Amino acid sequence: MEVSYEIILNAILETLYMVSISLFFGAILGFALGIILVVTRKGHILENKWIFGIINPIVNIFRSIPFIILLVLLIPLTRLIVGTAIGTTAAIVPLVFHIGPYISRLIENSLLEVDDGIIEAAKAMGATPFQIIRKFLIPEAFPSLVLSVTTATIGLIGATAMAGAVGGGGLGDVAITYGYQRFDEMTTLVTVIILVVFVQIIQMIGHKLEHHFRRVS
Repeated sequence: MEVSYEIILNAILETLYMVSISLFFGAILGFALGIILVVTRKGHILENKWIFGIINPIVNIFRSIPFIILLVLLIPLTRLIVGTAIGTTAAIVPLVFHIGPYISRLIENSLLEVDDGIIEAAKAMGATPFQIIRKFLIPEAFPSLVLSVTTATIGLIGATAMAGAVGGGGLGDVAITYGYQRFDEMTTLVTVIILVVFVQIIQMIGHKLEHHFRRVS
C-alpha cells in the first residue's frame, strides 16, 4: 500500500508540533535547572549545597532513563495533564521531561566554560547575583548555548520518532505503522530521509548562529 502525500505531510506537521512545543517548555525547564546547577555549586555566586544536592541527582535520574521507558512511566501524569496517554499532544509531556534535564546538562557545561575572571570582575563592580547571571554569565556563554540548544533539538527529533512507537504520531508513527508493519520499505526510506533533512537543516542553522554570535561577542 502506497502512503499518500497527505499522510506524510500530516506526519511532518505533527513532528514539527511535538518538537517546537516540547523544545519551548523543555528549554525553559532546562535553562532554569542548568543555571541553578551552576550558581549553587561549591564556590559559585549562590553556593548552596542543599539545593545543588537535591537538583543534581534528580537531573541525573531523568537523564539515565531511556525515553521509551520514561514515556511509559509518565502515562499517569500524561493522562492527568492532557486527559489521554495516546496521541501527539500526549507525547509532549514525556518529551518535556526527557529533554529538560538533557538541556540542563548542556547549559551547565556551557556556563561553566565562562572564565572565572569575568565573574570576579562583575563582583568587584558590585553586580548582584541576578545581574551577574543576566549580564555576564549568559552573554559570555551565548554562542555555546546556541550549540547546546541545537544539539538538544536534534536529540528531540529522535525522541519524537520513538514516540511514534506507542501512538505518539509524527514521522516515527508513519515509519512503524505504514513502513515496518506493512513491509513498505519506500515509506520507511522516505521518513528517514525527511528526518535526516530536518537534522541537517537544524545543524546548519545552529552552526551559522553560533558562528555569528561568537564573531560579534
